[in-house]
Amino acid sequence: MKAAVMYGVGQPLVIEDVQVDEPRAGEVLVKTGASGVCHSDLHFMEGSYPTAVPIVLGHESAGVVAKVGPGVTRVSPGDRVVIAFVASCGNCDFCVTGKPFLCAGSAALGRGDRLKLNGNPMPQFANMSAFAEYQLVSENACVHVPDGVPLEAAALVGCSVMTGVGAVANTAKVPVGSTVAVIGCGGVGLNVIQGAALAGAARIIAVDVFENKLAAAREFGATDVIDASQEDPVGKVVGMTGGGVDFAFEAIGLAKTAEQCFHMTKAGGRAVVVGMIPITQMVSVPGAMFLREKGIIGSFYGSTRQTHDMPWLMELYRQKRLKIDELITRRYRLSEINEAYDALKKGEVNRSVLLFD
Repeated sequence: MKAAVMYGVGQPLVIEDVQVDEPRAGEVLVKTGASGVCHSDLHFMEGSYPTAVPIVLGHESAGVVAKVGPGVTRVSPGDRVVIAFVASCGNCDFCVTGKPFLCAGSAALGRGDRLKLNGNPMPQFANMSAFAEYQLVSENACVHVPDGVPLEAAALVGCSVMTGVGAVANTAKVPVGSTVAVIGCGGVGLNVIQGAALAGAARIIAVDVFENKLAAAREFGATDVIDASQEDPVGKVVGMTGGGVDFAFEAIGLAKTAEQCFHMTKAGGRAVVVGMIPITQMVSVPGAMFLREKGIIGSFYGSTRQTHDMPWLMELYRQKRLKIDELITRRYRLSEINEAYDALKKGEVNRSVLLFD
């Protein structure tokens, strides 16, 4: 099969012939239909997060089940599925207490020795390696895609939609009437915005440095926008709201913007860090502010319970209450993946998808 291989930090991805094994017990071979071009993969490409190389990246995808291994009961060949990049085991303490997104056994479900480049085993990224024509995954990672949901939309439910909307609905549990600020209006940030709109937030303030991103933020439900290249976003948010917002979401992945979120919140407010802050960066906030009952919390994968959350997200899409088609700015082929990432780095897109035959 064809796959985009990362050979080193700062190097273009290379389309190569990669071998994938047949599915064993509990495994599913999925023919990829669409994969999202996500900034999280870029963190690894740029070295903000370490990874072994060579490796096939990609973690946001949907496709059609091609083969199943012995004992697989959740899906059958021909089923359309979205793949969760946390393949929860269902048995650890996190899973049985309703936090499968923190699954302690997920790594063991990866197919680390099942992809090969020139006969040599490669690690599998996020238990899936979605920048490839086929993916070998755990059946626990597969969620059925209903009729009326195209694979390119389902793919985005696999990460950006789940991460953004879930941060609002699951992690923060934003109540009706709340005030919300969102720093970063890319694929994830736009979904935080529309998640806040779905939750009934009274005011949603979007912050970015790109005019096209702020325009998209309005389309997705922002009531106000701030161009952080022109004015101090913290002072502006505090001034606009008379003291700060109830919830501020960081959707870029920088310590500086996480700190700005904390300072944007009012007494008793919560800053929610959704972005992937590089492992070398430390977040620092004034300790005295905790006396005001302000808090800062992380959100991983929208605190997803994939078999519960992804179906209702796709149902909202079918009812035209959740914007996903509007997220997709450009479509590329696998051979154009480096062009897709160049566009992402320049801030030209909300979300791009790779389409496969």
